[in-house]
Amino acid sequence: MRQLTEEIIRFRDARNWRQFHNPKDLAISLTLEAGELLENFQWKGSEDAVAQGRENIQDELADVLIYALILAHELDIDVDEAVRAKLVKNDEKYPVEKSYGSATKYTRL
Repeated sequence: MRQLTEEIIRFRDARNWRQFHNPKDLAISLTLEAGELLENFQWKGSEDAVAQGRENIQDELADVLIYALILAHELDIDVDEAVRAKLVKNDEKYPVEKSYGSATKYTRL
């Protein structure tokens, strides 16, 4: 993850775009790109959406990940560490014996 983030930052810095990459604007951009990803699924079943727009879905997902990694970089968040810590929290909220095969929110388990 670190090497990928470094590649993204080199790409950004070569274009002098850091000036636009404050946490607020990065969060907004991440959300906008997530919306563009979601548009691929609007009015379609999941299978049809993937069959018809896999390349665009891939591109939009890449944009979401790029903005997320830049935001983590700007906030000095170790993504590997953050994800692992969140998995521990989720494991506590959603124990296998209560949540297996269920989409119920942890507050209702």
